[in-house]
Amino acid sequence: MSRTIRVSAVTPEIRIGDLDGNLARVRAALCAIEQCGPQLVVLPELATSGYVFADADEARSLALRADDERLTALAGAVPEGAVTVVGFCEVDGELLYNSAIVFGDGRALGCYRKSHLWAAESTIFATGPEAGTIIDTPVCRLGVAICYDNEFPETPRRLALGGAEVLALPVNWPLVPRPDGERAPEIIQAMAAARSSQLATVIADRRGQERGVRWTDGTAVIGADGWIQATPGVGEIVATAVLELTGDKTIGEFNDVIGDRRPELYGDLTVPESLD
Repeated sequence: MSRTIRVSAVTPEIRIGDLDGNLARVRAALCAIEQCGPQLVVLPELATSGYVFADADEARSLALRADDERLTALAGAVPEGAVTVVGFCEVDGELLYNSAIVFGDGRALGCYRKSHLWAAESTIFATGPEAGTIIDTPVCRLGVAICYDNEFPETPRRLALGGAEVLALPVNWPLVPRPDGERAPEIIQAMAAARSSQLATVIADRRGQERGVRWTDGTAVIGADGWIQATPGVGEIVATAVLELTGDKTIGEFNDVIGDRRPELYGDLTVPESLD
């Protein structure tokens, strides 16, 4: 049965090292977004800490346990009836993770740890145990991945096969050179992944720059057909769209992106052939 869901990607100001300030700005953004009536709200990767850490010690000083009251208090700011995904630097014992926590019904519904680490992240974070996760929420069956995870086609496809209806994707995309008039490569990949699995994707990216790293400002809502449905307007921090959730993976009269798969032909994907 077809239904709709109103989604918002929100990118508040995030300052490296300002844990208390970032938590306050995330809370303020959640309170302000309530007027848009979203059912799903996605905020950026590492929204509570910032991203460009000097070293692991700095990251640890900004890390939170998933049950830290400073973090879980954000659940109280989530608009009534909505679900929110917030990226944060997680500490669990001696290990740090680049994580995203999902809030709804006034509590934490789940937490995902990034499994594909980009660049210097590998000197700070441990890898998570799964390629994206699925969390059943009051508003949808939600897939969650983080940034570089989505550049591996297996991740969104795995989530689609697991029944995810929407993919929440907190990111920090560093700006990279591209030909004039072209979209950022990460956006192109996200559009292709959404289309190939018919999986709508809500992306919350960073704005401005941090310690010399300029961000792509790639915040967007991508429909299951792969087309961008919303981006923030000039000077705005929110992209909002209404997505139709049908569970239908067909393209035209004859094709189905899930039903047409030939898994028996893909076995060598995880065992690369020798080049000898």
